[in-house]
Amino acid sequence: MKRKIFYKSLLLAMCYLAILCAQSTTLDDFEPVVGWNDFKADAVNINISQDDGLYGKCIRFSYDFTKGTGYGGIQKLFALDLPDNFEFTFYLKAESPSNNFEIKFLDSTGQNVWWVNNRNYDFPKDWKKIKIKKRHIQFAWGPTNDQSLKRIDRIEFTIASVVGGKGTIWIDELKFEPRPLETESYPKPIVFSTSSTIQNPISNCFDNNPETFWQSLPEKVQHVKIDFQNVREFGGLYIQWHHKVWATSFEILISENNSDWEKVYSVSNNESEKSFIRLPDSETRYIKINLIKRNEAQYGINEIKILSVNKTKSLNDFIVYASKNSLIGDFPRYFSEQASYWTVVGLNSDVKEALINEDGMVEIERGGFSIEPMLYNGIQLLNWSNTLKSQSLENNYLPIPNVKWESVGNVSLDVRAFANGQANEGSVLYLKYSINNMSEKKIKSNKLYLLVRPFQVNPYYQFLNLEGGVGRINSIKEQDGKIYVNHDKVIFPVTKYNSFGASAFDEYNIVSSLWEGKIPTNISVVDPTHLPTGQTGLASGILKYDFNLEPGEEKVVYLAVPFYGEETLPQNLNGSLIEQNLVETKDFWEEKLNHIKFNLPESADKIIHAWKSNIAYILINRDKAGIQPGSRSYERSWIRDGSLTSSALLKSGIVEEVKEFIDWYAAHQYENGKVPCVVDSRGPDPVPEHDSHGQMIYLIKEYFNFTKDTTFLRSKNENVLKAVEYIESLIAERSTDHFKNGNDSVRAYYGLVTESISHEGYSAKPMHSYWDNFFTMKGLKDAAQIQLILGEKEYYERIKKVRILFGIIYTTH
Repeated sequence: MKRKIFYKSLLLAMCYLAILCAQSTTLDDFEPVVGWNDFKADAVNINISQDDGLYGKCIRFSYDFTKGTGYGGIQKLFALDLPDNFEFTFYLKAESPSNNFEIKFLDSTGQNVWWVNNRNYDFPKDWKKIKIKKRHIQFAWGPTNDQSLKRIDRIEFTIASVVGGKGTIWIDELKFEPRPLETESYPKPIVFSTSSTIQNPISNCFDNNPETFWQSLPEKVQHVKIDFQNVREFGGLYIQWHHKVWATSFEILISENNSDWEKVYSVSNNESEKSFIRLPDSETRYIKINLIKRNEAQYGINEIKILSVNKTKSLNDFIVYASKNSLIGDFPRYFSEQASYWTVVGLNSDVKEALINEDGMVEIERGGFSIEPMLYNGIQLLNWSNTLKSQSLENNYLPIPNVKWESVGNVSLDVRAFANGQANEGSVLYLKYSINNMSEKKIKSNKLYLLVRPFQVNPYYQFLNLEGGVGRINSIKEQDGKIYVNHDKVIFPVTKYNSFGASAFDEYNIVSSLWEGKIPTNISVVDPTHLPTGQTGLASGILKYDFNLEPGEEKVVYLAVPFYGEETLPQNLNGSLIEQNLVETKDFWEEKLNHIKFNLPESADKIIHAWKSNIAYILINRDKAGIQPGSRSYERSWIRDGSLTSSALLKSGIVEEVKEFIDWYAAHQYENGKVPCVVDSRGPDPVPEHDSHGQMIYLIKEYFNFTKDTTFLRSKNENVLKAVEYIESLIAERSTDHFKNGNDSVRAYYGLVTESISHEGYSAKPMHSYWDNFFTMKGLKDAAQIQLILGEKEYYERIKKVRILFGIIYTTH
């Protein structure tokens, strides 16, 4: 048995050595720049040139999103059969806003794509070595059934618009290298320490028994060294300090030879018994934990866990791990891998909205931080994990949500959120926390905590256009009775708090400290970037309110958070003025939603309430004139959604908002008549979805059906005629002799509009879809009827002819 283990270990070591001895291959040193071709969407400019690199020359490409949206990049043929594990490397620097940076690998067909998609990428301003390991690469799209990456034929670097703008990217020394196979089965690390007591040796840190611990001798400066026995990859550390005995200051160093050490992390003010340290994609043989300061005479550690690379691949992965190794309730619900539901809070047409979830946690704005309540009722700390909650809307249908924590012991908590003010200029989010004594006895020394934390309400499993989960708080401070977050947001506690504390992520588990009645003592914190890529922007703060309540008494706490800057807060803001604003907000929505009367039995109230509240949410999700299906991941205006939503609004007596939407969307039509499938704050998206042209025509005709506004219809007829011309050009592409007289597989496409990706399921490959052709037919029919209404007989006859011919061809399919 020992001999088998020996030979197996020897074979593995020989394989590892053989791979290590394999030379890395320089795929391109860019001397000269040859073979690279640019590609781009409509209204995107790309320019390729050679420039001075880190080593000799490099490739430089500049981009300009002239209409704000789109994509563009460079591509070159590289035929590579891939080993079981590998790594690509290159050097990168850029002058670019934070758009998506995509590295793609394509097969010989060009249809199957694997990628690394760096969303909202913070490009390095100085040269930085980028490593792309096999595990980083995911299948993106394509018709293949085998999604494993075994061979590539081209490499692509793409910039996809998030914020738009223009920029320049420099790339140098593109290399490829085989790598040893990844494994989770590593030998048990050998661990050393400067000193240990006889009863509590350092080996206890790796015995997977939280009841045992290492205890040092009382020397001041000490270290713990970990030897992996081989160079290996890891993602970070989890240190569980012994109860009440932790290092208040420590640093992490790594080395491959036990002599040359690199500091990769440092903590200067730890007040927590658990330290979660993110070191994504690190690689070393030795780790040294230098223990610099302590809070007791000796150091003590219960367990040290080595985190795998997958546990810290993203900040969301990292916080999920931290949540699983903390008390339930220490982090928001979704980090415990439970579904979290929410609703939106805002004004009609405002571009900024807040979210409130089922637990009463409020996200201040898109991608931002949150305010989360917790209560101490004299017995225990109450949070989302140990309270019963119910949710409701004001008057059962107004878009003013309320979350109620049912009485636990002796108190209940109501969280109400609403917005008031001038949309897109001076709107303000108001939060009202009502605490009630539900008992027949006076309660004393109770506390309401409002936690300001870098977590969104939008959960991490929402990722389209915007990744939910972890937000960012780089700095937080108290000043003049207000809380300033990231230097650009302010929380105004209208009800004066008793105390405030702030901490960096490494200093405190702020929820655990609340169990002991403690909050951080700092009132200002900057959460820095740790070397090389540790926790960033994970600062937190706590507002504490002490209260005593007589039986049946209520305490109300008000907060105000301006969406557009501190200067937009109302003057002399107090609780009475906030209550007046609440009444004003109710009145607005009641007038907006109650213009249609229903004569239905009481049993239909739920249906009527659902109808009214959804009309309100449609209007809140609007960004100015742009009708949108959502306020976060779906915060874009699709003409498909907008046209059908507009029809529902018109049927509900909402007219002006639909007119505004048509005016705004039609203005983004391309010169050739193409109707963009989606428009957002950056402009029109050039991605082809061929149902969009007919949908805009349908929307214009639908507006006329309800308003009989011939003047408006005539003002949009140029848009209608241009859309028809573009539809004709699409039909013409598949009406050639090649498609008319080809074999069965070719002839099947004769006369249809061209393929598109008008559905998420078609992103793998453009395809012919039913709704593309359906809305082509509907659009042509409506366009012809518009010409009749306007008396444009010549246009009517031409469009009718196109519609009839298309209908005959389409029905044969």
